[in-house]
Amino acid sequence: MSIGILGKKLGMSQFFDEQGRAVPVTLIKAGPCRITQLKNSETDGYAAVQIGFGDTRSKLINKPQQGHLANSGDGLLRYLREYRVDNPGEFELGAAITVGSFEAGQKVDVSGDTMGRGFSGYQKRHGFSRGPMSHGSKNHREPGSTGAGTTPGRIYPGKRMAGRYGGKKTTTRGLTILKVDSEHDLLVVKGSVPGKPGSLLNIRPAKRVGSKSVQGGKK
Repeated sequence: MSIGILGKKLGMSQFFDEQGRAVPVTLIKAGPCRITQLKNSETDGYAAVQIGFGDTRSKLINKPQQGHLANSGDGLLRYLREYRVDNPGEFELGAAITVGSFEAGQKVDVSGDTMGRGFSGYQKRHGFSRGPMSHGSKNHREPGSTGAGTTPGRIYPGKRMAGRYGGKKTTTRGLTILKVDSEHDLLVVKGSVPGKPGSLLNIRPAKRVGSKSVQGGKK
């Protein structure tokens, strides 16, 4: 039963289909993950399965977290995520979640943080048009008017302005898995996913098969 898996983005490549067409794909190093906790409605108020991913050192994990992870087996894990389920009794504490729970042709939703671009201007952050570049213009990349000059003369909340760009969680929905490599824990997913190489990804079976949308910002 596939609930989801954590992994890291390796980068993009291309995949040749049966017709010989080159298809852009993303390579994801997914799992193996370990089931670290089973939650039920009686004790936790809801039913969920918690999994862990990514080996780490003891100095980076506090004592309560180490005790929590010790209940499910040996080894410290850096990332923890939960997945809501109807019956947590179908899962076993300490069991491994691998890419073998997915199959080629399956639709998945991939979540991650977009690339952080730091403090960016109006053109890069919002796609504003620039001003004239000649005839004495001094408004090349300026924002123009940001609000009324009369009372109340202020900038209203939500005004698109320069600021921090990227670094937000986003989800790309309805991506197709083209290949599953259980030997190397790899998922080959059609198209692009959020983040840069090395960033953490959360891969889940698609809720709406056939739909594809991006929430948040650019990748």
